[in-house]
Amino acid sequence: MHECDYCSESFEDEEPYLEHLRDEHGDDLGPIEQRRVDALGGDDDGIPGLVYAAVAVVGLVLLGGVVVGLLGGGGGGGNGQLNDSAPQQPVGLGTIHEHGGMTVTIDGRTLDFSQPQYQVSQTGERYFHYENGDGSRWHVHGDGVTLEYALEALDIEAASDALAFDGTVYRTSEGDTVRFVVNGQPVDPTTYELQQGDQVEVVATSNSSA
Repeated sequence: MHECDYCSESFEDEEPYLEHLRDEHGDDLGPIEQRRVDALGGDDDGIPGLVYAAVAVVGLVLLGGVVVGLLGGGGGGGNGQLNDSAPQQPVGLGTIHEHGGMTVTIDGRTLDFSQPQYQVSQTGERYFHYENGDGSRWHVHGDGVTLEYALEALDIEAASDALAFDGTVYRTSEGDTVRFVVNGQPVDPTTYELQQGDQVEVVATSNSSA
């Protein structure tokens, strides 16, 4: 069951729920909700879906070599998304109010979450955010906020053994260093749900700068 956090409607299936978000609450969506809505696709303007599929296949063939070239070099290159699907969606907006700390260090540079681009006033993200110019304490306002979801709210993509930030992809399989640690213990960001008082450390270093 998918319940709309903006109104009282509920939906059995995800697609009608996302269509409802798009049609009724398009101006209010956070970045992750917007990504899920954008992934709906559809047959706009009467163009059959098969046409889109054919164009996509041709595009993949033509651009395949470019993609391989971009991603094949590990942390030194690569733009694009790590994941085909959005992170696990939290529920129960407003039923929880928890706090913790997080440091994210990319190639030796620690991100400053007090900067405007990471604050809720710009991200619009309600389940996980920083607020009031404070970058030392995160806020969680719902149940089931995974570390992956939290990072994506900050424009950082995460997988169990990879991270993407600012156009660069870091993969342990390519010799890069990628660590997700909570309270001193390694975690899988796609499944670990943030808890009150969690201290999170995320590190990504390319093999060329290690």
